[in-house]
Amino acid sequence: MAGRQNRDRFELRRQSDGLVYTFVRQTRTDGTVGYQRQDQDLWIERRRDWGWVAWDTASQSCTGRPWNVLPADQGDHPPEGDWVSRKETKSYVYNLVYVS
Repeated sequence: MAGRQNRDRFELRRQSDGLVYTFVRQTRTDGTVGYQRQDQDLWIERRRDWGWVAWDTASQSCTGRPWNVLPADQGDHPPEGDWVSRKETKSYVYNLVYVS
């Protein structure tokens, strides 16, 4: 695997204060692959019309997504770079970076 970046883990690094969330690639109970946040049962998953997003199953809504990469241009893993999130009245900008 020399020369190939590991896509099993990434961090979302919040730009405003440096807070970091770590996500790990997992197979979900339905057989699909997603990335689970290490400290909570929150997932970034690929949705047919949305691409890679943080998806809230309870409300059936998107709570985070890449800012500069359209769904049609996304590959088999979440794209690196700027991501935005929304939770109630707050929004944040994160940088998604793959780590070992």
